Amino acid sequence: MLKAILFDVDGTIAETEEFHRLAFNAAFAEHGFDIVWSQEEYRERLRVTGGRERLTRYFQLRGMEISEERIVRIHAAKNSLYARSVAAGTVSRRPGVLRLIEEARAADLRLGIVTTTSAVNLDVLMQPLLGEPGKHWSSWFDCVVAGNDVARKKPAPDAYEACLKQLGIRPQVAVAIEDSPAGIASARAAGIAVLATPSQYTLGEDFSGAEAVVPDLGEPDRPWPCPVPAFPCGWVDVAGLRKLVEMAQTKPSPAWALVSAA
Repeated sequence: MLKAILFDVDGTIAETEEFHRLAFNAAFAEHGFDIVWSQEEYRERLRVTGGRERLTRYFQLRGMEISEERIVRIHAAKNSLYARSVAAGTVSRRPGVLRLIEEARAADLRLGIVTTTSAVNLDVLMQPLLGEPGKHWSSWFDCVVAGNDVARKKPAPDAYEACLKQLGIRPQVAVAIEDSPAGIASARAAGIAVLATPSQYTLGEDFSGAEAVVPDLGEPDRPWPCPVPAFPCGWVDVAGLRKLVEMAQTKPSPAWALVSAA
């Protein structure tokens, strides 16, 4: 029985990664680095979850001795630049996000946010996307777990396990919506069924750990050209997610997901 839908944010609720990439490049220039991440290179950088961790790993791979303090400053500058882009109204929700949230609430399902992004970036993005006058965006959700709330980020299961604990539910009654292999591994390692919606920077990657893969959450007036099993209507709905959770009960957690989270 489905009781909760848990959403990833970057790439899932909105196509944000290109804005993050541009902000990283601007922050590099602001701090005197002759570094420009192309779209192709940034796709590789995204294999490390968390912006500060991404910077740390990048400098390590190149043998650049950059202090943690300086990395923190670069990351803070990047977040500020990213916030300006979002404030300019350049980011929008992916298809079907608001519709599915409203449908889930009408069905008395619980909703959660499980992301590796920082709480600061989360507020910057989500308030214009889901906030209402005098109402904080988090009022839509029963649980919010950001990257700085757990010791280990995705693909470790920590964030999903924290959300399950806050909601007081078993993993078998939840479904996660993710756009990346790391997110899928995280949810599956926590025992949660996954629906994958590949984003700009994750198209073509391995989504075999998910119960189903769809181009986006879809809209009734813009259904997918090829319906997916469990979603014959051509968009993601609560009825289809219930079927997905039932399907997951007969599918063991893949070994690669458990290894990735160790």
